[in-house]
Amino acid sequence: MLERFADLTTPLVADACVRLGVPLRAAPPGVRAVVAGQRVAGRVLPARHHGSVDVFLEAFGHAAPGDVLVVDNGGRTDEACVGDLAVLEAAAAGVSGLVVWGLHRDTADLVEIGLPVFSYGSYPAGPVRVDERGPEALTTARVGGHEVGRDDLVFGDDDGVLFVAADRADAVLATAAEIRGVERDQAARIRSGETLRQQTAFDDYLARRADDPSYTFRRHLRRIGGAIEE
Repeated sequence: MLERFADLTTPLVADACVRLGVPLRAAPPGVRAVVAGQRVAGRVLPARHHGSVDVFLEAFGHAAPGDVLVVDNGGRTDEACVGDLAVLEAAAAGVSGLVVWGLHRDTADLVEIGLPVFSYGSYPAGPVRVDERGPEALTTARVGGHEVGRDDLVFGDDDGVLFVAADRADAVLATAAEIRGVERDQAARIRSGETLRQQTAFDDYLARRADDPSYTFRRHLRRIGGAIEE
């Protein structure tokens, strides 16, 4: 999956979701890679943290190569729930990265380990609580307002993290590649002197909008085959 995502970005995947009517599910702003430039793509391996690392160890026992551990720590900012040992164990289990709705610690060690980790940021203190573990601890995880599970894929890069239903992934990635091709062509034409306004027949759009106020720029782009917004 990471190879299929290699020439794409999360903005392209997001635009493809919009174009295809696939629910747009993004992690909250601020969930970023510990090391800039890291990317992640794979099937969701969910785990709801309850104050103890045992839930991660149990999840790793069900991991398939390339899975991405998605940790639900409720977006807490008063504890770090993932550190160097959990990340090392993830790598040993064949997990390709981690997405944490919460904080991490042991940043220097995570940089050295090299496995992609996405989180809200770092915090030195680990959990001092052990809450009751719910029955859904290994079946789903929440990330912001979205609940994800084994039927979902996760994609992450410098722009953030997105989740896509696995059964829609082929169509989404193919459409993202089509949008990438259009946008690359548009960028090359701008560099060669043809402005985006010229490429998108912007004067024609303004004239049509004057006659029909319901005529949107997105509708115009679809009519002429442009990308830009999706």
